Amino acid sequence: MCINYIPTTKAELVEYFGVDDPGYDWKEEVWQDYQAPILIQRDGRRQSVIASYGMVPKRKVQPGNKHYTTMNARAETVGEKPTYRRAWQQGHLCLVPMTGFFEPCYESGKAERWRISMADGMPFAVAGIWRAWQEEQGYTFSFSQLTMNADTHPLLRRMHKPGDEKRSLVIVPLDYYDAWLRCREPDLARTYLIQRDTVFLTGISISVPRQQ
Repeated sequence: MCINYIPTTKAELVEYFGVDDPGYDWKEEVWQDYQAPILIQRDGRRQSVIASYGMVPKRKVQPGNKHYTTMNARAETVGEKPTYRRAWQQGHLCLVPMTGFFEPCYESGKAERWRISMADGMPFAVAGIWRAWQEEQGYTFSFSQLTMNADTHPLLRRMHKPGDEKRSLVIVPLDYYDAWLRCREPDLARTYLIQRDTVFLTGISISVPRQQ
């Protein structure tokens, strides 16, 4: 699963994904409960909104309840889990634009932080789901990224602890962006959640400060 990624810059968001600047700033790296841009379909066109990373933000957890990690939703069960089921069934699909994400590699015997990105260095987008929260002054948004099994992926099967199931974010090809965003049928949406040979990833071990 992915718990940390590098969002696109505002310039990349506008130029590469063809949306307007959402009007807010965001961090260079995104962790749970950080604000970041996502792409949704609204009024018949692709738009960017700022959303909190994790389907249930910490501030929305009721006192006394545990704050579970909801940054990633498994593609196999997204339509069954209470946290994600409604968004999935209602077709609240989004794209999460980024230039890279981080995974731990244990091949050296200890966890090394690897940055995973496209081989050509271009921005890309992963499949996600989103929900709206009613606030006094309108709505805020939150999102989760979708993941799938990566036991056979040439790069991502090397990540995470030995013996753990290997998982991958679902990268959506450029040509499918709008088809994914406007899809409202769960069975059809599942056809997009596959590994594609056209997706070329590269990984590099990187030593940078973790979330404080």
